[in-house]
Amino acid sequence: MSIKKVNLGSQGLVVPAIGLGCMGMTTISGNNIYGKADEKESIATIHRSLELGGNLLDTADMYGPLLNERLISKAINGNRDKYIIATKFGFEVNAEEQMTGKINGTKNYVKKAVERSLKNLGTDYIDLYYLHRLDTNTPIEETVEAMSELVKEGKVKYIGLSEVSSETIKKAHAIHPITAVQSEYSLFEREIEELAILDTLKELEISLVAYSPIGRGFLSGEIQRPEDFADDDFRKYFPKYTGEQFYKNLDLVKEIKKVALEKNITTVQLALAWIIAKGHLPIPGTKRVKYVEENIASTNISLTEEDLNRLESIIPLGTQTGARYDEAGMKGVNL
Repeated sequence: MSIKKVNLGSQGLVVPAIGLGCMGMTTISGNNIYGKADEKESIATIHRSLELGGNLLDTADMYGPLLNERLISKAINGNRDKYIIATKFGFEVNAEEQMTGKINGTKNYVKKAVERSLKNLGTDYIDLYYLHRLDTNTPIEETVEAMSELVKEGKVKYIGLSEVSSETIKKAHAIHPITAVQSEYSLFEREIEELAILDTLKELEISLVAYSPIGRGFLSGEIQRPEDFADDDFRKYFPKYTGEQFYKNLDLVKEIKKVALEKNITTVQLALAWIIAKGHLPIPGTKRVKYVEENIASTNISLTEEDLNRLESIIPLGTQTGARYDEAGMKGVNL
């Protein structure tokens, strides 16, 4: 199995057509994400991904906090040069390694955060460094200027943003070339198309990195009832997966599954192949070897224009699938 390579942005970063989201491999503030994780299996997943050509790992300092970066450090030990590491900062983590509940994009915090991530990752450089969420109290120009200095110092190779508006992207790009913008994007979540953010990215030759590309696992079709979510699974509190909306979305999944069955692939692979065919980079999260194999296999699936139109007719732009976070979480999304 091989993975085709793609250009991420226009500054020279070349990556596989699919990445590996590592968030679920550790807890966040003591809470399990998508159920309990096993460190041994998580590391085996990272190693198997590399064997198949999937060497792009996506993490963030808030995952844990800090535990996720330390897990990746263990996994890549002795093989740093074989991996492309993307991490994020912005959710403020204090000296006691606790989340403060604030977003911090000040110059001083940027420098503090990168040094901590470098230490936790066991490396002297980060391939792609993202601002995780916009600090609305700090001009984006200040944050990006500080990130630009990290590039000049050799601590960071490329920079990115996450969940920001076209206006913010343009302001940031004017200070230093932005390589990638992360946003939630899937057949279930296409708001950035409605807001013309994809048009802005295309104009500036910035790539979209799509997180939660399989609807936080819901597009797998394995979740059939709200009770299928474990008690500690944070998805059960999201508007997309509660109440009447749960069943409306389940009906949409059933229609997508019909297309997947015709092609003799899984709904997960179909959802990922759709994003790749649209010219974007999905970073599905998993902590299990069998799923990373399934995900990577999606890079070899070709979809026609007719296939894309059929899928998008099942969930047309504007379809209400529910908010992606609870009210508090949506406050950090600045589209």
